[in-house]
Formats: sequence, structure tokens, C-alpha cells
Amino acid sequence: MSDVPSARPGAGAAAHWPRLTAATAHLDPPLGVIDRAALAYNAADLVRRAGGMPIRVASKSIRVRGILEAVLAQPGFAGVLAYTLPEALWLASPRAAAGTASARASRGGAGGDGASAGGSDIDDVVLGYPTTDRAAIARLAADAQLSARVTLMIDDVAHLDLIDAVTPPSARASIRIAIELDASWRGPLGHLGVRRSPLHSPEQLAALARIVTERAGFTLVGVMAYEAQIAGLGDAPTGRPVRALLVRGIQRQSRAELRDRRARAIAAVSAVADAVGTPLQFVNGGGTGSLESTSAEAAVTELAAGSGLMGPHLFDTYRAFTPAPAASFALPVARRPTDDIATLLGGGWIASGPPGPDRLPQVVWPEGLRMLGTEAAGEVQTPLRGPAARTLHVGDRVWLRHTKAGELSEHLDAFHVLDGDTVTGELPTYRGEGKAFL
Repeated sequence: MSDVPSARPGAGAAAHWPRLTAATAHLDPPLGVIDRAALAYNAADLVRRAGGMPIRVASKSIRVRGILEAVLAQPGFAGVLAYTLPEALWLASPRAAAGTASARASRGGAGGDGASAGGSDIDDVVLGYPTTDRAAIARLAADAQLSARVTLMIDDVAHLDLIDAVTPPSARASIRIAIELDASWRGPLGHLGVRRSPLHSPEQLAALARIVTERAGFTLVGVMAYEAQIAGLGDAPTGRPVRALLVRGIQRQSRAELRDRRARAIAAVSAVADAVGTPLQFVNGGGTGSLESTSAEAAVTELAAGSGLMGPHLFDTYRAFTPAPAASFALPVARRPTDDIATLLGGGWIASGPPGPDRLPQVVWPEGLRMLGTEAAGEVQTPLRGPAARTLHVGDRVWLRHTKAGELSEHLDAFHVLDGDTVTGELPTYRGEGKAFL
């Protein structure tokens, strides 16, 4: 990927962002950049924080096949956590069948020597969410190689019924199945976390595991539990000290509750799997924001992370770690409506989640720029005001960071790869490869 720098790249804004401006001066924005040194730093930091536990890369937070392959080539990473079944099948298919992927990165991409049409396959993909895509299920069931490489996630008997309705057990290879445990916390304030699986108790999880093992055409191989209220919630929100204390208290109690419940749930499911001679192959947990606490649980065998590789500004509100800004994007100044306003082309690359200012792209360079409250980040233009706006001219570029990681890839056909002070190649995004999975 790259030599790992000793210091966090991007820590000195006054040097980092002008370097990107100079390196991309020959390119026209809008454009996205992947800083190889920052990506290598973030990957190494995730491995360090994981404490020796392997990390499954969450592809939704990347959406660049060349980066997935480069990261998976590093020690400490193993397998992909995909977000749709068509994506999982595409990633797990032999390269010749999947189509040329990272050809434009063949010179100097994130992987060093780059990927090519004959590159290595990704042979371990867990689908992180249940699927109802009948065409994709039929394709999976008809292909013994894909059936051995891809694991489906379920939390309801209805998911098994749907698979059987597409292709009966007698007409397919056995489908690898993982079950998701609800990792949310049900405390004094009610439900805290995301609404994912309905299986909250060890007994509920074991009951579904028993059904999987008793039905023909399925093999129970794993369990997943994602503690969003810990991994995905910053504990140092800017300018909100009371909320910070509340979040830390909730996370402390939630960690303790989940540690005990997950251990009991995995013990119960393991007993079911062992009884039929097919021991669990993995127990996946956590995310970028909870690597330390999740890896400390004996019941967990692997972690999930992805956003921490790209370093979006969402993680600026976490105390335990600070990733480097590996992914960023530049927009051009297109007009000057007043002396103190510079208007960018584009900008409305809003992150998913509860609507709010923290879902907006963060304007990082030049410093001293802010969006207008009456317009914010617009569909086609984004006005900026501040001292620096007076010094900007039509054609200048402004650098921004996305709130999240993978969603930036949906706005770009490719990232330009920055190695030191030089752009050395391109890495196509899913969009650039003609894929729009969700």
C-alpha cells in the first residue's frame, strides 16, 4: 500500500492542503483525492487498535475495489463485509467474470503495483444485511464457487423461506448463513442504537440458529452484532460538554451489558452449531469507533471497520483515535456574487443519517470559510462566506471532507491517488466501474 508514516498525515493543515492543491493543479475539479500515506497510516492504526484481532473491511465505507484489495493485502485484515448481495457477488466473482476493475490504477494505485484485470479474487464476503433480491439469490444458489465465498445474513425465518422459494434446497449448493444479534442497549432511556435485528436475547438467537441447522440447504457459519451506539457515536461532540458526558455514560453501561449478553448468546449458538458438527467459523462485532472494546471480548473472533480507513470528519468527535484525512475532495469557485462570498460548483454531498449540520461536508481549506445558513450545501452551487472568501478568484479550488466515507464515492468516477507531492494514478469507484448497488 505505502510505507506507514510515523506522524499522522494532514495534522498540519497549512502544509497538507496546499500540497494537494499543487499536486492536482493540472486537474479540473470537482475531483477526489486518496492520499496513500494517510490511507496506510489509517490502516496501520486500525490494526494497532484491534489488538491482534482480524478486521473485516466494511465495503460500504469504501466503494472502491482497488482500495479494498490493497487493504486486504495488508496483515491484520481478512474478508469483506458487503452491503448488498449483487455487490457481494461482484466482489467474489473471478476477475475475468466480474469485469475489469482497477485498470486505471495499474500504475501507482493504492496497492503500489496496482490491480489489473487478472488480479487476485476476494474470496470471503459476508453480507452485512439481509437480502430480498431474488435474481441475486438465484445466481448465488446456482454457482458453487460463489456459494462457498459469500455468506448471507438473516434475522428471521422469512429470510430462509424466501431463499427456498427462489431455489429449493435440492437444486442448489448449501447456502452459508450468519445470524445477526441486536446489539442495541435497552436502558432507562429506552432503546439506544440502530433498529437492525429483532433477535435481542441469547434464547432468540439460539432458537433461530436451531432452525437453520434443521433445514436442508443451509449451513450456519457465523454471528454478527454491531453496537452502533458505541462504534458510531462520537463521545466528544464539539461545544457540547453535557452531551459528551451523557454519551460516555451510556456507552460505558452499554459496553458492560453487551459484553455479558453477547457472550451468553454466542455460547448458546455455538452449542447448537457444535451439536450438528458445524462449529461457528466467525463472530463479527464492532466498528471503527469500538475496536478496542469489542476486541477485548472473548466471544468475538473478528471486527468490522471501513470508515476509519478514509478518515471522514465524523471521527473528529471521537476521543480515542484521530484518523488522517485519506479521502478529500475539491470543488471550484465558479462565481463571486459579492466581495465576501465565493460560490462553489456543487457541494451538496450530504451524508445519510439524522438531518443536521454534522451531515454537511466540512470546508477545510482555505481556512476561514463557512456555508450560509440560508443555503448550506446546494445541489449545484454552495456559497461560502468568511475572510478567505475575499481572496478567492473564479477557478480557485476549495477542499472539503465528507461526513462519512463510502458515500463520497457515489459522487466520483475515480479518486486521484496522491503519493507524496505527486498524483500517480487513479482508482475507479464503484460508480466509475458502472456499479450503483444502493
